This record gives sequence, C-alpha cells and structure tokens, in this order.
Amino acid sequence: MAFEGLSEKLAAVFKRLKSHGRLTEADVKASMREIRMALLEADVSYKVVKDFVAKVSERCVGSDVLESLTPAQQVVKIVNEELISLMGESNSKINFPAKPPCIIMMCGLQGSGKTTHSAKLARYFKASDHRPLLVALDIYRPAAIDQLKIVGERAGVPVFEMGSTDPRITAKAAVSHAKDYGNDIVILDTAGRLQIDSELMSELTDIKEITSPSEIILVIDAMTGQEAVNVARSFDETLSIDSVILTKLDSDTRGGAALSVLAATGKPIKFVGTGEKLDDFEPFHPERMASRILGMGDVLSLIEKAQSTIDENEAERLAGRMLEGSFDLNDLLEQVRKLKSMGSMRGLIKMLPGANKIDESTIDEKLPQRMEAIILSMTKEERSKPSLINPKRKRRIAAGSGTRVEDVNRLLRQYEQIRETMKRLKAGGSKRRRGAKGVPGGLSPELMKEISKLS
Repeated sequence: MAFEGLSEKLAAVFKRLKSHGRLTEADVKASMREIRMALLEADVSYKVVKDFVAKVSERCVGSDVLESLTPAQQVVKIVNEELISLMGESNSKINFPAKPPCIIMMCGLQGSGKTTHSAKLARYFKASDHRPLLVALDIYRPAAIDQLKIVGERAGVPVFEMGSTDPRITAKAAVSHAKDYGNDIVILDTAGRLQIDSELMSELTDIKEITSPSEIILVIDAMTGQEAVNVARSFDETLSIDSVILTKLDSDTRGGAALSVLAATGKPIKFVGTGEKLDDFEPFHPERMASRILGMGDVLSLIEKAQSTIDENEAERLAGRMLEGSFDLNDLLEQVRKLKSMGSMRGLIKMLPGANKIDESTIDEKLPQRMEAIILSMTKEERSKPSLINPKRKRRIAAGSGTRVEDVNRLLRQYEQIRETMKRLKAGGSKRRRGAKGVPGGLSPELMKEISKLS
C-alpha cells in the first residue's frame, strides 16, 4: 500500500521520542531530520518537505511541547495536523452548477487510468441518484472508445460516442444529448498523450471553450511521484484545472504525489483510486489519509465502505444475535461474505488502527474464500452447534473444503474468541453494547482483528 515505507519510518521516529520522556530542542531537531529524510524518500517534493519540516519544527520547539508531560504525543499531534494542512483541511466537493447538467472534463496522460476512473466517477455519482453520461472523446488511442463502453456498461452508465468524429463536435453534441435526455452529469473522457504537447493542449482548450465545464479534473498516477506535480502544473497552466484524482493508491508507490500536489499547485485531490474494481474509488479525506500515514487507521472509511454494501436491518439482526449469545457459524459465514463484498483484505486491514505494524506480505487475500469453504463443508447441525465438531468431523470438513485440519481448528478458535468478546461486551452494559456493532452491517471489529492475526 501507498505510504507504507513512510508510515514505518515515522512510527520509528515517534517510538524513539516516546522513549526519551522529556524532550529537548536537540531531540526535536534530530527527529525533524529523520522526518525530512522519510518524506524525501517517499518522493515528496523537496520544497514541500522543507516548508513542512519548518512548520512542524517551529511548533515543536515551543514550551507547550518541551514542557509537556507527554511531549511525544504532542509531536505526533502536531505532525498529524500539519499533514492534514498539507493535503487540504477537508474533503473538497465537485462544483455543481445551479442549472444541470454538471459537465466534468477528465484529462491526463495516457496510462494514468483516466478512462477507468471516468467510469468509477460515473458509478460513484449514480449511487447518489444522479444520472451521469459518459462521453468518449479519445479517438486516437486504439480501442479507447471500446474500453469506455465496456467499463461504462459495468458501471451501468450510458456512453455517448460518435466514432472517429472530431472530439470537439462530439463534445458539443453530447451536452445537447444530456439536456434532451435528462442526464444531470456529463463526464468527458478526453484524449491523453504519452507526454504533454501543443496538439493535445490545443484540443483540450477547444473542448473547454465549447462545453464550459463546471469542473476540470486531472487524473494522475500516484506511482509517478514528483513527476505528478510537474504534470499537474503543466495542465493547470493551460487549462486551469479544478482538482485531481489520484490513481493506484493501492500500489507500492511511495505516495509523494498525494503530499505534494495541493502544496505545489493549489489544486485539491478530490478522489482516489484504491484498486482495479469500479468500486475501488473513494472521496479523498486529508484527515483520514493523515491518520493512515501515522498508523492510526481509517475507521470512518471502513464504516462508509460497509454501509454502502450492507443492509442496515440485517446489521441490527446480526448485532442482536451476537449480543444475545446465539451467534453461530452461519452468522460467521455471513460476516465472511460481507468481507468479500467489501474489497481486498489488504485494503480493509490497512484501515484498522495499528495496521502499519502488519507485514503486508503476510496478508492472505484468499483467507475469506477459505473460511467460507470450510463452513460450507459443515452440515447444518454442525454450523448451528459447533461443539459437535470432533476430530473425525474436522478431518471430513478439511477434506471437503480442500484445506487442512489446522485451518479448521484455527477458524473454530477464532469463532470462540469472537463469542467470548461478545459475552464481555454484553456484561459491560448498554453503553458498550451499543458499540458492539462496530462497523455498520454487523461486521464486527473483532472479526477484522482476528482475521488480521490469521493473515
């Protein structure tokens, strides 16, 4: 995942600070040097790093920190606040006009994921009861129009195209079509190039003048690092972009682009792509990203992901069963299936507090499928009464699911641990009972934590 290297280095810095107890100005300066190196290694722009470290240093050498009883925690708090400031104080929204349609012009270099993320953005708006229309304006890249049709169909969004017709003509016709057919959002998938050139910029400028877009979004590949900032500046100088979509944030990129774009261009990141699926797309929240970088997890994004895929009535029913002590392996199977529908294991586990301590290479993406296979290899009676499962039955279940007896034992231990946790929550009273639901949808944090241990 992005920022993994940076998170580890920052965690090491904070750990050393905590071991000092009281801090001196020399301690702070030494830590700032380490933070500076960590940010540079994460491919953050040098100027951005210089300004960031200067601001953090100035705040950290104040009496409020050096004379505090918990100085290390104060330093973490300051770094967190400055990271948020660096990426933007809050999530920025799309500029919707007073009168529809809202025209969104997508631009970027080839290979940045522009076409796929046009479909992701359309799907995102469709889920919010909008009626988006995708427009194919890339007539130069082979199969670009076909690609948009395919991802548009998967997203359940119509695609307007006129073949190899001049993109300027197609763009104008698409806006008229949207007005006639009630599409309140028009997403223009413009052409890209391997590098910025005058021909590309001239065409994009013409399309901008013809359609008067409400929002011009630049799609940037997070793996390009500092080069992403240079690309953003070039597009901004010509088109005056409004915002950025950062793609491939699930990769092993160092993440410098996310920390550099706003500071270097003044343009906020509004969305990020976190995987290959159309649902692997989310609004960019600076405070949540800062929390991830500092290893504090991103529980709010996890909750939102669960809410978008899980029925709330079912959540209430399952949460009630867990607290009543009637939680069985059928219920565990439901939770495992919910996990599968929410995306990759790596992405989910990385949202948990302390996830930066988990070695990503040890996370088993096939674990939910294996757990599901084990439970499905049990009889209805065994799922309802796991205490019936003796060594002989375990061997049969393992053989039927294509797993080992050790895997069956591990799943049963996990099930018992969840039950014990639920009993303690029930005994803790109503306040704790309300928190037992954890992630909406009945997806218990206990299950997430136990699965992270199993991975």
